[in-house]
Amino acid sequence: MLDEPLTNYFKLTEKQVGILDRFGLKTVRDLLWHFPSRYEGFAGRKAITDLVPNERASIHARVVKTEAKKTFRKRIKIASAIVADGTGTMRITWFNQPYMAQILKPEIDYTFTGTVKAGKDGLAMQNPIFESGDVASKDSGTLVPIYPETRGLTSRWLRFALKKIFTKISPEDLKELIPEEVLKKYNLPALRKSLEEIHFPRDKKWAEAARKRFSFEEIFVIQLLRQSWRKEREEHKAFKIQVPKNELEDFIKKLPFPLTQAQAKAVANIFENLSEEKPMSRLLEGDVGSGKTIVALLSSLAAVKNGYQVAYMAPTEVLARQLFGEFMKYFGPLGIKMGLATSSEFLKYPSKAFAGRPTHIARAPLLKWLASGEIQILIGTHSLIQEKVKFKNLALVIIDEQHRFGINQRLKLVKKGKNLPAGRQVPHLLSMTATPIPRTLALTIYGDLDLTLIDEMPAGRKKVMTEVISPEKRNHAYEHVRAEIKSGRQAYVLCPRIEDTDDLMRAVKKEYETLSQEIFPEFKVAALHGKMLPKEKEKVMKEFYAGNIDILVATSVIEVGVNVPNATVIMIEGAERFGLAQLHQLRGRVMRSSHQPYCFLFTESNSTKT
Repeated sequence: MLDEPLTNYFKLTEKQVGILDRFGLKTVRDLLWHFPSRYEGFAGRKAITDLVPNERASIHARVVKTEAKKTFRKRIKIASAIVADGTGTMRITWFNQPYMAQILKPEIDYTFTGTVKAGKDGLAMQNPIFESGDVASKDSGTLVPIYPETRGLTSRWLRFALKKIFTKISPEDLKELIPEEVLKKYNLPALRKSLEEIHFPRDKKWAEAARKRFSFEEIFVIQLLRQSWRKEREEHKAFKIQVPKNELEDFIKKLPFPLTQAQAKAVANIFENLSEEKPMSRLLEGDVGSGKTIVALLSSLAAVKNGYQVAYMAPTEVLARQLFGEFMKYFGPLGIKMGLATSSEFLKYPSKAFAGRPTHIARAPLLKWLASGEIQILIGTHSLIQEKVKFKNLALVIIDEQHRFGINQRLKLVKKGKNLPAGRQVPHLLSMTATPIPRTLALTIYGDLDLTLIDEMPAGRKKVMTEVISPEKRNHAYEHVRAEIKSGRQAYVLCPRIEDTDDLMRAVKKEYETLSQEIFPEFKVAALHGKMLPKEKEKVMKEFYAGNIDILVATSVIEVGVNVPNATVIMIEGAERFGLAQLHQLRGRVMRSSHQPYCFLFTESNSTKT
């Protein structure tokens, strides 16, 4: 029954089917696992004449009339109804829900529950919950599930549909995934009981117990899948990579900085895995600027010196190009041949025509040299997982900012080594992330990966000073940026959009004009965003890295990996629009040197909560 379409149980129009499809509601299973976003309860029943402003109350009243209109200035769609209960009348309003005017029928009784407001025309309610008919006094406090809604799909319909489905489900339809002993150990309700209580809870305690059970089930299944994937990988042998100690020691001595103890420990853990036939699956977690790229370089060098190939996948073209530059810088003198593959360009290093420089080539010859083994290291974006990208002897896969890739993308890349002449060998896998994931959570979500932490920053790094800037202090922040640039430093300005068509937020193009013409006319300001051509983006980044650009106005295209040590200030506009992981990554752009870094967060809302 669970996999049967909803059309088997409900008479739905083609339009209704389309609306349900957009919400991912196609089968009975989809409906049952479409959980409420919150619950609201019916309050104590009162007559309209007894209502008091700012109290939460329920009224049983008859709809007199309804209307839908738009506000004069902001053109916000609203629906309103006048209701009466014999003791008085009041207005009820819904914002951005004009369809409520059609749902509520004149001369029909409803129970409305919400917070009473004092308006210019008397008492009113805004966006209340409601049920047709009378909610008995014994039901006061009953929790009503509220689901994500859209025009044509309401919480009321979903409650109706779920009640009907529950009457038709048999015990055989619901197969318990969690073993009984695990349910008892963690005091979790059974599946049927959990589904009933998450949709129609007796009280908050039962609703929380049901939600806890499904959260546990999600993590439980994730762990089982991760372990099964790991077991499948370990059924195959990997390439045995002997560590070339002398060459690695010479390489490390030539680095412009010593390895930290944490880096050395991480390298030792990885080399221990690489020297075994059992495929490595390791997550390297370290803060922005902690030196994960150097660990990746050393791992790549070990693989190449054993005659194998390396694939390095990055989430953005900007980061892929920068990594390509870093690899050329360190591996160029060693004669290692490398390639760059993104959706917009293909590069080969070294160039036959220009010594010490890369050259642009077509996709076909790059793939040919890769398949023959001539290209020893290939760096790129999602392009690496395309079916036509084939390696001769891929022994190491490195994935940077691995949380930006899905598990299937990761598996596609590590499976590129399965059909090799040497047998069913698979490459070693090194995933890296700068997102601060608690150890317990990392072991849960990435249970198929061993965890290595780089918990030490290079000597001389200072903690970034982060400040939320109120509108009245904006000019103060600008002066701070001006002082930093005058002292020889550079700055980033981050905007959530490239263009702003509705004046609701700051956008790159407009902010670039404002900063370059009005705020900082004495400095060189440039813009960087995803709509620019690859050559334009590359030129801007080179200029910024060289210090010829003082302020770079950009979108989150610079979120990961961009390394400009001289940039010490980042201003993030509309900071509330970014997730915590994104803010952490963006702040990390100014943690690349021994200079004091600063991060200024601007919000578009003046509320204290924001």
